Amino acid sequence: MASTLTKPAPPSAGPADARRRTRVLALPEARWALAALLLFLAALPLDLLGAPAWTWGPLFAATYLTGGWEPAWEGLKALKDRTLDVDLLMVVAALGAASIGQVLDGALLIVIFATSGALEAVATARTEDSVRGLLDLAPATATRTLDDGSEQSVPTGGLVVGDVIVIRPGERIGADGRVLAGASEVDQATITGEPLPVPKEAGDEVFAGTLNGTGVLRVAVGRDASDSVIARIVRMVEEASATKAPTQLFIEKIEQRYSLGMVAATLAVFLIPLAFGAELTAALLRAMTFMIVASPCAVVLATMPPLLSALANAGRHGVLVKSAVVMERLGQVDAVALDKTGTLTEGTPRVTAVRLLPVPDPATNSLDEDGLLALAAAAEHPSEHPLARAVVLAAQARGHRLAPAEDFGSTPGIGVTATVGGRTVQVGAPARLLPGADDPAGDPLSARAADAAAELEAGGHTAVLVTVDGAPVGLLGIEDRLRPDATATVAALTGLTGTAPTLLTGDNPRAAARLAAAVGITDVRAGLLPQDKVAAVQDQEKAGRKVMVIGDGVNDAPALAAAHTGIAMGRAGSDLALETADAVIVRDELATVPTVVALSRRARGLVVQNLVIAGSFITVLVLWDLLGTLPLPLGVLGHEGSTVLVGLNGLRLLRESAWRRAAADAVEPRPVRTG
Repeated sequence: MASTLTKPAPPSAGPADARRRTRVLALPEARWALAALLLFLAALPLDLLGAPAWTWGPLFAATYLTGGWEPAWEGLKALKDRTLDVDLLMVVAALGAASIGQVLDGALLIVIFATSGALEAVATARTEDSVRGLLDLAPATATRTLDDGSEQSVPTGGLVVGDVIVIRPGERIGADGRVLAGASEVDQATITGEPLPVPKEAGDEVFAGTLNGTGVLRVAVGRDASDSVIARIVRMVEEASATKAPTQLFIEKIEQRYSLGMVAATLAVFLIPLAFGAELTAALLRAMTFMIVASPCAVVLATMPPLLSALANAGRHGVLVKSAVVMERLGQVDAVALDKTGTLTEGTPRVTAVRLLPVPDPATNSLDEDGLLALAAAAEHPSEHPLARAVVLAAQARGHRLAPAEDFGSTPGIGVTATVGGRTVQVGAPARLLPGADDPAGDPLSARAADAAAELEAGGHTAVLVTVDGAPVGLLGIEDRLRPDATATVAALTGLTGTAPTLLTGDNPRAAARLAAAVGITDVRAGLLPQDKVAAVQDQEKAGRKVMVIGDGVNDAPALAAAHTGIAMGRAGSDLALETADAVIVRDELATVPTVVALSRRARGLVVQNLVIAGSFITVLVLWDLLGTLPLPLGVLGHEGSTVLVGLNGLRLLRESAWRRAAADAVEPRPVRTG
């Protein structure tokens, strides 16, 4: 492993991240869409209030130009390749509408498609920014040890398998490898999702991008930089995202058929009457009427208002759904996979148990639980270790004033030592502070302390021993606390999908099994690296399931990308997880997940209703135009009436009552089709 000589900023930090992140208005699609929207909003009131055409006409013309030139140009280039896409068809339909007086209708169509293209461009740019930013987790330089014992700063990309490098306290590790000498704790949450730093000593594996603690490590590089776990995460995110391309190909195929059919039908409506002697003006009027009534505006609005209304409602309740497509996909899920740390749990270690040990010394035996916690916190106060912070915070929460600590010392992998009130206090790992506890002829106090520590660990805690003047006096149990709404969320998701969720975690099997039992999960897969999580998701996808993955860390990002739908926890979620996920739980309220799934199903039900309404109007009006004589004003009225009707129907999901009904559905799911 390699280590940086200067500590890099975390991915979410300030200026560096600002430089990496692509600005929205730096994207040409966003600038053109914004211009079209502003022009449309300027023209709309003038048109509706009956102002002279010369006031709003140029504004609408500019709307057509700014919002429509790019899809028109791309459509013309596609025509060169003998492909006709629906974007070009929308531009033609908008121009056709304008040619017979439906200027506002055509301009609205232009704005809708320009905005959709801009949002897609922004989402793509954000994901690419985060993937690039992930590589910054690995340091740029490392300290390599030469054969003569001297040290040399080298780029991490130049390290080869077998190089020996030094990682000092507080530095990030720059290559995957194995510890040769030294002891420390390494925060590897970015890779495995473990909430606590992991002790490392000779023979242990370490990963690039993880953060060294208080010790010095000598590491033999085991993999090239391009093959490190962090580099493989980047590749897996890109590959998993690319697996969604077949859906896009299917959509393009439908677009092609629709476009060709629309053009052919319009030409037929125009040319066939001419062949039978109809007047040019009458034939053109019939064809333009056909173009208007067969326009997909009503179909577009039939789909979008319910989904966008559900999206907005979810946003008000702390769920950021990134697109209407995602909102629709949420309702299709029939299997759920959950991360442990930071998802089902709060992601912050806390003291949850205090155990006193019987001791013969009367002075020490006078300690109660509060006294034990205060003594341990006083010794731990100078330390920066996460477990030490948990102990100090627990003591402060109980209102204890911490006594000053003298002669403080910290030994990686063992614990801390300090003098508090004239007594020597040690706080650390029971296995390291109780040598010979397994010896039958050893100290019985140490044996009892070891048994108590094992009992705490069997309950899923991390055990911390406290000794005073060499005698064990108590134990602290530290764990990552379960979210209050985790059990209810698991039960609701089980009811919605018909299958209990799966737990996918990089944490140890004992802690994972204990938490799973607490929330009602039976399928537990622990000790997983990112690629193992992806494999678990892909196995379910291959079995025909539509999997929703909920996670928060960099290590969850590949699985979020591989899943049918990915949801990230927002408060502590990594940049990559937040950008890769399809939705973000902004306030970390896990109970909103089943509610938003139920809301999506309600939205999909309204989409079906609206498509039936829109399809019925289009069918009746098209047949009327083809088989009889549909007056243009009546055609426009029917077209606009169906558009307004389906729009208002979809807006029902904006109401607060829609969220309450969805929450009720999550508790007692309705028989809604999800396929």
